[in-house]
Amino acid sequence: MSLNTVKNSFHSNHAHDFVGNSAHKERKVLAVFWLTLITMVAEIIVGTWSGSMGLLADGWHMGTHAAAFALAIFTYSYARKHRNDDSFSFGTGKVNYLGGFASAIALAMVALYMAVESIERLINPQSIHYLSAITVAIVGLVVNIISVLILHEGHEHDHESHHHDHNLKAAYYHVLADALTSILAIFALLAGRYLNWLWMDAVIGIVGSIIIARWAYVLLGDTGRVLLDRNVTGVNPTEIKRQLECDNGLVVNDLHIWTIAEHHNAVILSVSAGKGSSVAKIKENVRALIPNLSHITIEVEARVPAVLGDT
Repeated sequence: MSLNTVKNSFHSNHAHDFVGNSAHKERKVLAVFWLTLITMVAEIIVGTWSGSMGLLADGWHMGTHAAAFALAIFTYSYARKHRNDDSFSFGTGKVNYLGGFASAIALAMVALYMAVESIERLINPQSIHYLSAITVAIVGLVVNIISVLILHEGHEHDHESHHHDHNLKAAYYHVLADALTSILAIFALLAGRYLNWLWMDAVIGIVGSIIIARWAYVLLGDTGRVLLDRNVTGVNPTEIKRQLECDNGLVVNDLHIWTIAEHHNAVILSVSAGKGSSVAKIKENVRALIPNLSHITIEVEARVPAVLGDT
């Protein structure tokens, strides 16, 4: 029995795509980070002075997002720093997913905090210096809109090209969450001032927390799937195995398909084959069945005394 292994070097061909395409995204996230940090400080100071728990909560909420943006910047920097580090067997592509996963957890924590704080305010309404709070909330909304515009182009290009950068996606979701909470806060403050609906601030906070929790759930699912090496979305290993065995007369002993970076998948395949089988043909068929393959390892065991490829 012989062993033939065919490998495509992920490092030589595709390993640096994430790093090479991320420089402009990192600059966008950095700009949003500073905008968010400055606005956070202003909201916390004014929120404390005016007695607006809603504004104060939004300030700390933005602080959580600033921390998430800092994590995103670190992720890009780390991937760039280790782009030529051979100790990463399949490159640093999964650092992007790890950053997105951590940001999703931060989003979930923000949603929980908002829900608890809103319920507390619903039970125990508090007086607010509405004019100051509304003014700063409007400023915060303007900053959020600018941040959305900064990140929107990169997020849309990422979506259309199917190079799903979950680190950028997480940052984009954080900005949308900030914009949403700013809009809801302004609405609630206006309702409280002019209609005396003190309860509106709490209700809006609960609604916002549910929406943010939903975003966190989706992002956790998208990133966790890759971090846990689940099968590539849209690829059915059972069907791949059936087609390989049907079209090539093989017996598939083992098959693993997983994602190693954005738009890059890998496969390890072990088959038993007859003398007439061709490793090149098997490799070609695998590429036709599994999209975006950047790394292929094929192990072929001969089913007959004649060794595959020998004369």
